[in-house]
Amino acid sequence: MKILSVTSKIPSRKMTNQSIIDLIEENSRGVFSGNLEKTLKYIERLLVFSGSNTRYWTNEDEKAIDLIDSAICEAAEQAEIGLGSIDLLIYVGVGKGFQEPGQSYLVAHALGMDHVECFDLLDACMSWSRAMFLADTMLRAGKYKHILVVTGEFNVYEGSPGYPANYTLENREKLEWTFPSYTIGCAATATIVTADPENDWKWAFTSSPNQAELCTIPTPHSKQYSRGSDRIGKNGPMMFTSYGMELHKYGHEGVISVFNKLGADPESIKVIFPHASSSRAWTASAKVLGIEEKLFHIYPEWGNIVSSSVPAAIAEAHSQGAIQRGDQLAGWVASAGMSYAAYTFTF
Repeated sequence: MKILSVTSKIPSRKMTNQSIIDLIEENSRGVFSGNLEKTLKYIERLLVFSGSNTRYWTNEDEKAIDLIDSAICEAAEQAEIGLGSIDLLIYVGVGKGFQEPGQSYLVAHALGMDHVECFDLLDACMSWSRAMFLADTMLRAGKYKHILVVTGEFNVYEGSPGYPANYTLENREKLEWTFPSYTIGCAATATIVTADPENDWKWAFTSSPNQAELCTIPTPHSKQYSRGSDRIGKNGPMMFTSYGMELHKYGHEGVISVFNKLGADPESIKVIFPHASSSRAWTASAKVLGIEEKLFHIYPEWGNIVSSSVPAAIAEAHSQGAIQRGDQLAGWVASAGMSYAAYTFTF
């Protein structure tokens, strides 16, 4: 499978760590029980410790669909194909505006792609990687010629799963299952791929469902579909609940294990693109494997952009000249569920 093009678009509202602190203070003053000023300083230290500097959110005059469309049109231009040449559109990730039909259909409709096949794939932050694996499989089978994988992670807006509710702290204890909300950024990406028998992608996936309760956005009816837990939906229905420290604690062993399972020669890989959840945590895992110098981090500038992390980083690295066509690259992801992936390919 060959990546013909990969593009990314971010909104214009730049949010620094101080911007985040100010919003938490604004929403929590008057309801917080304890020393709010001390807690805000603690949150700032955690953000800095994770490697966070900035992230980008949409302004009132920006819509997710416009940035998604822009990423797709630019990808088609770079790939030197028309949108009509796309056989299959896969929309992936957490950010979407519809439970029915799939968001992919609305994206296709917005661009006048009235005959393209569509479906959605949701696997939290792993979504793009899963879709690329599926695309690789389908292209090998000769089912399609050009596949478009789209992410639209715009999850911070009024009434979203993380804002403003998770920015209203009643006590310091809430940080245990809420802190990751403060690292979230927004981004759209578009990746166009085609078959290439000479470019053999290598894949490794593992899952640890016993840790599924650590990161959830449950519906109001989640108890009908689970055995229940006081950790699931700790922030309420349709709200983002994430035990960040535990996720990285368990994830440390998981990402090391899946990279070893891949069996790739690190010396042959020019750049490794980790999921943008914490540059410090990923560097710590990479040091165990002796590959920390190969990591390309997008987290410090863009924050946790969920399923957009790897494709956005690839697009950014290419635009900076950090990677060139023909380079051997790798993706390295951990996701809610929990699941882990490592894969290599020639760009």
